[in-house]
Amino acid sequence: MKTTIAYCLLIGLLANCSSVAPVPTTTVKPISSYQLVWADEFNQDGTPNPDNWDHEKGFVRNEELQWYQPENARCEKGLLVIEAKKENLPNPTYVAGSTNWRTKRKTIDYTSACLITRGKQQWQYGRFELKARIDIRAGLWPAWWTLGVQKPWPANGEIDIMEYYNGKILANIACLGSSNQTEWHSKTQPVDSQWASQFHVWRMDWDENSIALYVDDKLLNVVPMSQLSDKDGSGFNPFKQPHYMLLNLAIGGQNGGDPSTTSFPNRYEIDYVRVYQKK
Repeated sequence: MKTTIAYCLLIGLLANCSSVAPVPTTTVKPISSYQLVWADEFNQDGTPNPDNWDHEKGFVRNEELQWYQPENARCEKGLLVIEAKKENLPNPTYVAGSTNWRTKRKTIDYTSACLITRGKQQWQYGRFELKARIDIRAGLWPAWWTLGVQKPWPANGEIDIMEYYNGKILANIACLGSSNQTEWHSKTQPVDSQWASQFHVWRMDWDENSIALYVDDKLLNVVPMSQLSDKDGSGFNPFKQPHYMLLNLAIGGQNGGDPSTTSFPNRYEIDYVRVYQKK
């Protein structure tokens, strides 16, 4: 699975995308200006490296249908495989009469995994790369994203380097907007099953001036750092702090769609994750 990657980094033309604001041009720095500071190549079969990854557990966010558990993530044949399964298990957090979405469910109908580097690995600025193949059938919501280490969401900042649901990939950056609302800077691109049958490379170039998000060297979204401070009067910019990363395959919930016609199990396959920083 591992191959030598030729880094011919070109700025792509924007197509089939919608945005909050016009996307300015950005200069792609050659890979020679960076050095590799961290990577997981997933070459050893078995449990993902505990020096890099922790696991979220249970029903976590967005009213999603899956119960997260470590058992749904494994390394095999040079890939990290996050597997979503259809299950019928008792919900150990069930509370009769509860109105909370996490505890009112009697059963766990789906399981999956979310790997997270919080408390283990974190970075401020750099070039982040992931090579992966995603399943785009109905109800599936794979993602690769980061969160800042300080302040609660969304004031800590979120970067969705790779996210897919409802027929499109998304490149999103979020901070705290006015009136205590989430401010999204978003771009989308439609994809089809032929596209999804292949591995693709997602990339973030993040420095003190801007955050730029790519797929297969095509620029999807770039936002100047000057636009990304929290709008609560604090002057805090959540992208001028370290972030940790998450890899997950969600199902349903507020954005993922209806998985009832989708066959299970299915897989989110990651070849590698790499982080480079300036020399």
